[in-house]
Amino acid sequence: MNRRFFFGALALSAALTAGPIASAMTKKFDQNAFEAAQSAGKPILVEVHAPWCPVCKAQGPILSKLRSETKFKDLVSFQIDFDSQKDLLRKFNVQKQSTLIVFKGKQEAGRSTGDSNPASISALLGKGV
Repeated sequence: MNRRFFFGALALSAALTAGPIASAMTKKFDQNAFEAAQSAGKPILVEVHAPWCPVCKAQGPILSKLRSETKFKDLVSFQIDFDSQKDLLRKFNVQKQSTLIVFKGKQEAGRSTGDSNPASISALLGKGV
């Protein structure tokens, strides 16, 4: 086994395990909890995720890192499964997986689709705080 193979396997292993770790900080979408966060004026992130989506997998570690920043300590995150929660896709007018929607209280403050750039995701989340 050469060094390239070893480090490649190590990187792949880290990438595969990052998804569950990142999603541990995100709640499955719950309408009552969403409305409570809106009423409290909290910044809210709705992530439309698909487990097979490479962009969604890339967004996971970025979002996890951003959530750990003091600036986003009050951010409430909800995840919608692209494959099984079609009613919520219609409710939020979402056409594609890897869509991020930010709310500032009850008002939608911004959204993006297919973005895996840490700076622009941070700027998007900043619209909710």
